[in-house]
Amino acid sequence: MAGTTHTVTNQAPPLVQYDVFGADRALTEAVERHLAPEVLDEGRSELSGLGRTAGSAQVQEWGVLANENPPRLRTHDRYGHRIDEVDFHPSWHRLLGKGVSAGLTAAWGRPGGHVRRAAAFLVWTQVEAGNGCPLSMTHAAVPALRTDPALAAEWEPRLTSTVYDRALRPPGQKPGALFGMGMTEKQGGSDVRANTTAARPLAEDGTYELTGHKWFCSAPMSDAFLVLAQAPGGLTCFLVPRVLEDGTRNAFLIQRLKDKLGNRSNASAEVEFAGTWARRIGEEGRGVAAIIGMVAATRLDCVLGSAGLMRQAVAQAVHHCAYREAFGGKLVDKPLMRNVLADLALESEAATTLALRLAAAYDDGGERERALLRIAVPAAKYWVTKRCAPLAVEAAECLGGNGYVEESGMPRLVRESPLNSVWEGAGNVQALDVLRALRREPAALDAYLREVGRARGADHRLDAAIKDLLTELADLEGVEGRARRLTERLALVLQGSLLVRYAPPQVADAFCAARLGGDGGAAFGTLPHTLDLASVVERARPVS
Repeated sequence: MAGTTHTVTNQAPPLVQYDVFGADRALTEAVERHLAPEVLDEGRSELSGLGRTAGSAQVQEWGVLANENPPRLRTHDRYGHRIDEVDFHPSWHRLLGKGVSAGLTAAWGRPGGHVRRAAAFLVWTQVEAGNGCPLSMTHAAVPALRTDPALAAEWEPRLTSTVYDRALRPPGQKPGALFGMGMTEKQGGSDVRANTTAARPLAEDGTYELTGHKWFCSAPMSDAFLVLAQAPGGLTCFLVPRVLEDGTRNAFLIQRLKDKLGNRSNASAEVEFAGTWARRIGEEGRGVAAIIGMVAATRLDCVLGSAGLMRQAVAQAVHHCAYREAFGGKLVDKPLMRNVLADLALESEAATTLALRLAAAYDDGGERERALLRIAVPAAKYWVTKRCAPLAVEAAECLGGNGYVEESGMPRLVRESPLNSVWEGAGNVQALDVLRALRREPAALDAYLREVGRARGADHRLDAAIKDLLTELADLEGVEGRARRLTERLALVLQGSLLVRYAPPQVADAFCAARLGGDGGAAFGTLPHTLDLASVVERARPVS
């Protein structure tokens, strides 16, 4: 029996039993904006259902348990046979199964599929980000497979299935399949052309035997993998199944699982190929061309994943401050805390608005939209993922000491927050990719300028930022050394233009003042005090 000194007061209730989708105004408005009227009602219904699932006490507990019980590698069975299996907590399988059934691998073949999936991915990331990796890899494998129509016809129905089948068995016997990826080698890192894994042609046309080592293999429990290796004709993309059609295990030796900073519920492995059977995707020597569509899709998922983490961090911070009292009133009503929360909310809304705009470009599929993606995806990947970590740390600080305690959930968000900036090409890789698009693809810059130009004349700070950007773009001498700065400005101007067009005036005003007009400091909570910050914070409050 607790004594009188153990009476608990002035604590916020848990943020639970709510619609994660419906409580996010920036996200719901983006879905309404980008989905065609004929699929809008269906899309909203699906997303609200997933949002209620994500906000339920049971599913949130699954996220905690999956994170607290990381995967375990079993290289051999009890008799000494090599099996190379990864055991996961049941909660991991429940989360992954829910993600598959919610269509997080099924964007490519339905109307508005990318916007619907993007919103769902952003919602589901807020439960536990670790299961996003196999969902992302499976989704992103489709454009790579489509470079080989025969392989696509065989595998795409399995990848886009809404059935999760965790069993390791021949893919032809499964109603659904998951894909992983093995590109990175220890001597090359992001330089995939330094790949040393060897591919030796076999007698059957299009089949090879692989020998080599992959330093990072994502989602090693998957049914198949996209792998780069050196064939006689150069760097080539391959499909490596875990189980062959005759039921035997392919030579896929998991040497160890990585002990990571965050993303602990997900397995990332180091693997060896020793006589491993593989099928070629596309032509020999065209490996990079085969995977380029996959890379773009996974980079957009990094933006979405970071936007989801940012949204959850802001939701938790605003929720806490709406209940917590200090110095004679609610924290949310204190001018300085309101400034911090509003600044965090701006960052979150800008990330969500940009991510959904890029997803809509995928659904459109037109030439100009494809050109926009070429420059906007790496710019967004660079900037949004970079902003995730400082936002998560500041949001945790809003909870004070409570935010440093594991049970609050904030430490998990903080540990996860740097991940998307590192994966699928770190910051320098994204900035250099932006430079390549600027130099080689005039249509990409033209599409970008047309997009931001739609907001011209609506805000003088945005107009000035566009003008300054054009000046910077006119002088590309020695540009590599300032590529990060240029990429940051491209992302900020694009975010500002979207918020000016679509967000409430108080949100757009605050963003343009602080991010484009220079009227804000380096830390969060330094917005001009004359702005309508109370409205910005109220908009971010997770009340559905």
